[in-house]
Amino acid sequence: MELTDNKTPRLIELPKINDPRGNLTYIESGVGIPFKVMRNYWIYDVPSGKWRDGHAFKEQQEFIIALSGSFDVVINDGEKEQTFHLSRPQIGLYVPKMMWRYISNFSTNSVALVLSSTAYDPKDYIEDFNDFKTQK
Repeated sequence: MELTDNKTPRLIELPKINDPRGNLTYIESGVGIPFKVMRNYWIYDVPSGKWRDGHAFKEQQEFIIALSGSFDVVINDGEKEQTFHLSRPQIGLYVPKMMWRYISNFSTNSVALVLSSTAYDPKDYIEDFNDFKTQK
């Protein structure tokens, strides 16, 4: 599947190999997701009722997967807001650049894996929603 739309947040189903010993899902950089992976990080041990602060990236694209448990990713393009509930490790959310996002509603023992299109760069972050809307 060729993915050329890099402006629309969307759920993407990854390959899943069913096996009686346990299922297997994989990601290959630049295959199935619309960017080559430059960095990975994961979010875990989020206390009940807490959420991960909102921000946007000027250049970075992300692919977010619930490896364990579940959580919501709220995306705002500056005009409308969408909530994506992630709870299956073979389905991830593609987040294009210049989308405000925050993660909330973490279940117990949830783990969010985030694949990024760029290396860490603090200058790429937009951490104020009003600044984001003016740059949009």
